[in-house]
Amino acid sequence: MTVPKYMFFTKGVGVHKDKLASFELALRKAGIEKYNIVQVSSIFPPNCKIISRKRGLAMLKPGQVIFCVMARNSTNEPNRLVSASIGLALPAEKDRYGYISEHHAFGETAEKTGDYAEDLAATMLATTLGIDFDPETAWNERKQVYIASGRIFETRNVTQSARGNKDGLWTTVVAAAVFIME
Repeated sequence: MTVPKYMFFTKGVGVHKDKLASFELALRKAGIEKYNIVQVSSIFPPNCKIISRKRGLAMLKPGQVIFCVMARNSTNEPNRLVSASIGLALPAEKDRYGYISEHHAFGETAEKTGDYAEDLAATMLATTLGIDFDPETAWNERKQVYIASGRIFETRNVTQSARGNKDGLWTTVVAAAVFIME
């Protein structure tokens, strides 16, 4: 059974004349360019520990297959705002699973994109925990309901945004939650 023991967040932005090369440069800024990345869906494993990016990268070897939840976005339109975010919602009970969400957008600030991703993860967790809430209320209000329930321990996000290169080069943003099996 392959269940991650650790997870870390990372993010980056890259700019290049070629779209793929801009993605590679974003991965470099995120520190995960030298791994074989497998994108997975959105479950934060029970008893998984969140560690720093520095510690997580030190545990990996070049060429290693890594699993991550990744959001990415690209543009070659000058000054177009792009963003990518990973949201996380953790249950109060460490032996239960949490949710990770990915969101990418055009024209949204990093704060708006991050709030959306965090809200999405928290809402998915709240529905599995049976927490009553009004989906039409603002995120900040729902966040208070979730926390007050005592069943959601924490929510957070990691977000990268950038404006498209003024000369029309490809600009790519990435945000990722990287799992370590060790």
